[in-house]
Amino acid sequence: MRSKIGYTIPNIVFLLFLINVVSLLYQFCNAESEKVSAVFVFGDSTVDPGNNNYLPTVARANFPPYGKDFVNHKPTGRFSNGRLVTDFIASFLGVKENLPPFLDPTLTIDDLMTGVSFASSGGGYDPFTSQLSGALTTSQQLDLFRDYKRKVSMAIGKERTDDLIRKAVYIVSSGTNDFAFNYYGAIVVRRTAYPTISSYQNFLWQNIESFLQGLMVEGAQKIGVVSAPPIGCLPAIITANSKDPIHSRKCIERFNSISIDYNKLLENNLKGLQRWNTRIIYADIYKPVMDMVTRNRQIDFEEVHRGCCGSGLIEADFMCNQNSPVCTNVSKYVFWDSFHPTERAYNFIFKSLETLIRQYIG
Repeated sequence: MRSKIGYTIPNIVFLLFLINVVSLLYQFCNAESEKVSAVFVFGDSTVDPGNNNYLPTVARANFPPYGKDFVNHKPTGRFSNGRLVTDFIASFLGVKENLPPFLDPTLTIDDLMTGVSFASSGGGYDPFTSQLSGALTTSQQLDLFRDYKRKVSMAIGKERTDDLIRKAVYIVSSGTNDFAFNYYGAIVVRRTAYPTISSYQNFLWQNIESFLQGLMVEGAQKIGVVSAPPIGCLPAIITANSKDPIHSRKCIERFNSISIDYNKLLENNLKGLQRWNTRIIYADIYKPVMDMVTRNRQIDFEEVHRGCCGSGLIEADFMCNQNSPVCTNVSKYVFWDSFHPTERAYNFIFKSLETLIRQYIG
């Protein structure tokens, strides 16, 4: 039996099968060519592997006991006993084991091509936050990314650099310092300019939007923006806002409410920045941190409201130093110092994001 156009039914079936095979082969080849080329990170101390080592600031962690469980027990500038979430992500994506700081003068072109972090401890979306601690503003971090592109382009050419930039993953993690050190800190500049927390959150969004638009102009197409954690559960925030900080250690709910409201604003507004060739995703870390702190799903952490370093109540930066006592089993602690998670906690946060990451790079 022949159709009117002259093909037999078996030939049509074979043709359809052939089209499907070609389509699958194309998808496979395209997936191979779209393998993640690099990971680039912007933000604060939760994702700074040591850029502040090269800045005139006290917000540093390049001394013991920081890094006690890192490679060779080396303090690198990471505010933890070991690796950060972004290190785990880079390793998971097959890019490199640990992301270096861009300001490290010893980096080779090969180091640069697989990704770096531009993050700066003490930074925030509000430029005044960064100025308070001598950290890099998000605008300055974006300028460093432009400098990165120039350096790489000189080494491998513009076409290859553009391709590298297009296939890379971008992670943006900041905001906590804007609330903890700036708006609710001792200096009332921002509370005077923005008398309500919602007005300040909208101001932060304007800065976030401007930064992300700048990143997209530079060629970023896969961007993950991290939420605020439950700020009220940070040990230092508990200490500063509890009536009995020694014996009554529990999260400060009004600060957690600020995180929740801010995260809703962030998640909703990010949807409006989507472009046909750009994927921007909201990465929630509020829930995994709360899961650890509240011991949801029988998570095996014994100390959830104190840091491992020193008393665990207030120490961070230079107050957590080689003279500070350190807990005997850091794997039982959610927090390393009074602001930053332990390596194990960072790994738990990464695991909670793993499914999202798989969807994100697909």
